[in-house]
Amino acid sequence: MKLGQEHVKEVCDSALVSSLPPSSFRSSSQLSSSHAPGFAKLNRRDGAGGWSPLTSDRYQWLEVDLGERTKITAVATQGRYGSSDWLTSYLLMFSDTGHNWKQYRQEDSIGSFPGNSNADSVVQYKLQQPTVARFLRLIPLDWNPSGRIGLRLETYGCPYTSGVVSLDGSSSLVFRLSPDPRQASREVVSLKFKTLRNSGTLLRAEGEDGLGLSLELERGKLQLLLRQGRTSSSEPRRLASLGSLLDDQHWHHLALERRSSRLNLTVDKHTERIQIPAEFSHWDIQQLGVGANQDPVSKRNFHGCLENLMYNGLNLIQLAKQDDHQVTVVGNVTFSCAESVSVAVTFPGPQSFLQLPGATAASSSSGGLSVGFQFRTWNKAGLLLTFDLPQEGGVVWLYLSEARLRLQIHKAGRALLELSAGSALNDGQWHSVELTSRRGRLSIIVDKEEGGSAHATPSFSVAVESHLFFGGCPAEEDGQECKNPFNIFEGCMRLLSVENRPVDLIKVQQRLLGNYSHLQIDMCGIIDRCSPSRCEHGGRCSQSWTVFHCNCSDSGYSGATCHSPVYEQSCEAYKHNGNTSGPFYIDVDGSGPIKPQLVYCNMTEENTWMVIQHNNTELTRVRPSPDINQLSVHFDYSTEEEQLLAAISQSEHCEQELSYHCRKSRLLNTPEGSPFSWWHGGPGPGRVQTYWGGAQPGSQQCVCGLQGDCVDPQHYCNCDADRMEWTEDSGLLIHKESLPVRSLVLGDVRRPGSEAAYRVGPLSCHGDKNFWNAAFFDKETSYLHFPTFHGELSADISFLFKTTASSGVFLENLGIKDFIRIELSSSTRVVFSFDVGNGPLEVHVESIAPLNDNRWHRVRAERNVKEASLRLDGLPVATQEAPTDGHLHLQLNSQLFIGGTASRQKGFRGCIRSLQLNGITLDLEERAEITPGVRPGCPGHCSSYGSLCRNQGRCVERASGFHCDCGLSAYTGVFCHTELSASFQSGTSVRYTFKEPYELSRNSSALPSSIYSDLTQRGENVSLSFRTNQSPALLLYVRSYHTEYLALLIDKHDNLEVRYKLDSSRDAEVLKSKVESLADGELHTVTIRRLTDSVSLQIDQNPGEDFNLTSDGEFNGIKSLVLGRVHDSADLDPDLSRLASLGFTGCLSVVRFNSISPLKAALLHPDTSPVVISGPLLQSTCGSSAAANPYAAENTHHLSDQSGVVASGQPLVNAIKTDSALIGGVIAVVIFVVVAVLAITARFLYRRKETYRNQEVKGVKREDSQDFHFNNQTDPQSVSSENPKECFI
Repeated sequence: MKLGQEHVKEVCDSALVSSLPPSSFRSSSQLSSSHAPGFAKLNRRDGAGGWSPLTSDRYQWLEVDLGERTKITAVATQGRYGSSDWLTSYLLMFSDTGHNWKQYRQEDSIGSFPGNSNADSVVQYKLQQPTVARFLRLIPLDWNPSGRIGLRLETYGCPYTSGVVSLDGSSSLVFRLSPDPRQASREVVSLKFKTLRNSGTLLRAEGEDGLGLSLELERGKLQLLLRQGRTSSSEPRRLASLGSLLDDQHWHHLALERRSSRLNLTVDKHTERIQIPAEFSHWDIQQLGVGANQDPVSKRNFHGCLENLMYNGLNLIQLAKQDDHQVTVVGNVTFSCAESVSVAVTFPGPQSFLQLPGATAASSSSGGLSVGFQFRTWNKAGLLLTFDLPQEGGVVWLYLSEARLRLQIHKAGRALLELSAGSALNDGQWHSVELTSRRGRLSIIVDKEEGGSAHATPSFSVAVESHLFFGGCPAEEDGQECKNPFNIFEGCMRLLSVENRPVDLIKVQQRLLGNYSHLQIDMCGIIDRCSPSRCEHGGRCSQSWTVFHCNCSDSGYSGATCHSPVYEQSCEAYKHNGNTSGPFYIDVDGSGPIKPQLVYCNMTEENTWMVIQHNNTELTRVRPSPDINQLSVHFDYSTEEEQLLAAISQSEHCEQELSYHCRKSRLLNTPEGSPFSWWHGGPGPGRVQTYWGGAQPGSQQCVCGLQGDCVDPQHYCNCDADRMEWTEDSGLLIHKESLPVRSLVLGDVRRPGSEAAYRVGPLSCHGDKNFWNAAFFDKETSYLHFPTFHGELSADISFLFKTTASSGVFLENLGIKDFIRIELSSSTRVVFSFDVGNGPLEVHVESIAPLNDNRWHRVRAERNVKEASLRLDGLPVATQEAPTDGHLHLQLNSQLFIGGTASRQKGFRGCIRSLQLNGITLDLEERAEITPGVRPGCPGHCSSYGSLCRNQGRCVERASGFHCDCGLSAYTGVFCHTELSASFQSGTSVRYTFKEPYELSRNSSALPSSIYSDLTQRGENVSLSFRTNQSPALLLYVRSYHTEYLALLIDKHDNLEVRYKLDSSRDAEVLKSKVESLADGELHTVTIRRLTDSVSLQIDQNPGEDFNLTSDGEFNGIKSLVLGRVHDSADLDPDLSRLASLGFTGCLSVVRFNSISPLKAALLHPDTSPVVISGPLLQSTCGSSAAANPYAAENTHHLSDQSGVVASGQPLVNAIKTDSALIGGVIAVVIFVVVAVLAITARFLYRRKETYRNQEVKGVKREDSQDFHFNNQTDPQSVSSENPKECFI
């Protein structure tokens, strides 16, 4: 074994107490001389076999002086020999001086240590973080209830050597360093420091030209500053801030490491990584300075002690001791740590108070008062001091309220005097308070000259009658005249003085002065719970003495620590929540580090598209310029880089339009030659791409070259033909690795006569690979396993499940003692249980409805340092608070089991989908492919999402998800919820023709089945909505080949009539409704149902009306259905014929005749349906009502692309016909004038008293839908203004 090459870990476990003399032990008290603290040595039986105090309470302590600062790694305890006296829990304190104790905490939270269960066994606790101290103090918390406090102890560790230097605020050390080329890529400066002052420059590192870094204390926090120039006038730049409460006169570790382009700043156990500014790329430290800088009496100079100042392994304090020529010593520098003794007292809880005697008789008789102290706290409110006034019978209260210092003097329930001073006094800093009353003048002063003050001249003397009470009052049963109407004080105090005489708190501790309860004397137990902040995702941390709070507003996250995402992860998820098109925030990685981003979700098609804009999606003109060889255009997207790349990665398909319109401007030329133009795409700045939209990567072709139909067969792009006629090369880029388009370089734009225009569309993606990732578990013994889940401080788990089983474990991960589990414990209960060392905790949600209904249910569980929560579907969230001072870290080490447990019992049977842990999706399908008993995927989504398909829309299963088939619905849209309305004028007619008789034998129709129907009806269902001011008016007319008909009309009395003529030899039967005033311009809905001779009629929410026909009930040979004017009315009854010739003026919407939707056929696909339209038919939202239809008019428009000027280009109105722009403009003006005149004339001719006042309408626009297929050629730049809420800008 080569010892020189092996790393030998230091052994540091020597017994430290057993060899100490009795004089090294002290205690609060002792039961007798044989119970003295000197007998408290492990496994010894001297004296009475250990230490026991005089009384057993929580004010007792045992102290050990190790003689010098020592590294301590473990503590062991034992009860008093041969007795029933032992501790069951205790606190550990450490100190260098025997004062200013610091409590040792496990995991920065746990304060107490487990003790013994009998008098003889030894319980040893290894410190998670070894500590260095000379003095150790053990404070009993609990002991055997059948005995008293009894203790023997041992500590383990090893000697600690260090170099220490003390700086007094005017002294300093400066080290001149010689560069070491071997260390050029890595430099490390480390040290320990302790100080009582919260501000001061700790360390300066300087290089050439005064460029340097400095580490400075500011309000107890360490700031890393970048300084340029040696003059103090240049303002430094802050690079980082770390640590808190560093002025507590305890040792703190500091390290600054430079690794190539990064800086690592470490304070105690917390590290922050900083990107080095460009100025430091070739920076070397030439000089290190600690202590005073230029002004030896400045308050910015460091005052305190340093230890083990190291630079790249070189001990600089050792060099200073040796008077090395590289070191300059300025002022009074001593190589030991001279510390002033400052005894503090901590008020930790509601029963804490400190009682001191008031003024002496002499000062009381003179009517004077002088009380001073310093305090620090996180609380906004609390009583600092109260005392009674002599003779007058009044009471004085000095307290905090809204973080201001307030003084009140009351007498007989009435306020005699009120003063206030200071602000923001709950910042955790030390603040001084002086209360004085002399010669009739009362003053309160906060923080001396730096703070505020208030003064008054009361008409009565202010002095102390008997006692001063700090922090609170004794319990009422103690009989003290002390009342506290305010909050208790939780915090620290020090430097107390009464009548300008300092209060000896050690005497108070020894019960030789005053009285106290529940105080921690000779220490300040303040903890900064916001450093480091447990609030995630930019949540703002605030705190009180005992807890912290996270303000998550504007962060996009929620929960106790701002961990859980507020937004969904994709447009697909929003769609399946029932949302319609519009702008949405999506959070692609859930609770991960990537922030939410604003995108547009287009849900009008079968695929749900996520659209991300950039700064110029217009068709943009390129003007030739002889001064430039190439035009370079850059595109800036509306989302950040990591958001963009994550959104692309998560999507199943992405595309981006790339088009080039050209006239004598070449694009790529030939595949063999260098291209004239190219683009950059992909991550970061992107890689050079030499293919065009629609072609393959690396092909150096356009889509016409791929298809072989370019205008010049010798070239692979239309523009490469170099012709004078306008042409274009356009297509979609669909390779995700090359997206998005970052920049465009156009090369052939300087020749005379060259003209071009380009367009790069927005990035569009659809499909969410994570949302539908699922696995089916068909046995209770089957499971999937994954690597251990690491969620030490924050863990969130979300998934969907469906099952028919009544119980089963969804997820389990075990540690040695810790665990986490989510299970279905019964058919109505989901349980989230875990243990982080504080004992098992459980959160559960109970559902009223059974959960084993084979429908998808969503579970979201979270555990953080403050609480655990569980959400199930939309039920109220269940929470369980974590203990304030409990264990924090969840420590797991086994595999993560999904759908089962390590014991293979209580497994889950059913489907689990979209399982995410801390924002990371587990690929269940990939693992299920290779796991017996588990199948990838899980069909059957319509049972859960089918209700989203409305208005007779039919849910159709897909491998990943579902879609709504609106073929049998009169509505359209992604959920068949968008009503279809049209504005009719008197000349408008829509005729829908049913099958001709000779077509019955044919079997060759390729059109949707909803377009045809049987010719003979024994009943029908008819429904429509209308809005009109016209009466009489014909709403709907259905005729047959046998002069039979059905007519729906409004008569001259504004009532609804239904006329049936089902026997050509008899007159029509008229069914009149009792509902009145239907021609009032309001929206009305009518439903007619007939079965043979029974007819029911429903209008709006009015009671239904029933009628009976006298005919045989058969409607034979149906020929056509007409909406609006009936042109062929020769065979109609005379009065009906006159009415049919008038036409209909108003609005019709959602017209349905059995399975036929004639208005939908006319509006969406007139070319492929048996409809004939004459006269103006205008699609409108006139049938919508915000009250009647919450889904009013889903936005089906294309995005309004952001316009902007890019480089030298301009938004192009018409890039192709540029030569005729002026002529076209003149023609457009002429056409506009003619149309305007015709419109005014038509309005004059048709305007009448009862004319329906039409709402804003739009022209017929075809909509892409799953039940009618066609190419939409509408202008992609147009934007509907009918629903401004859904416009995305």
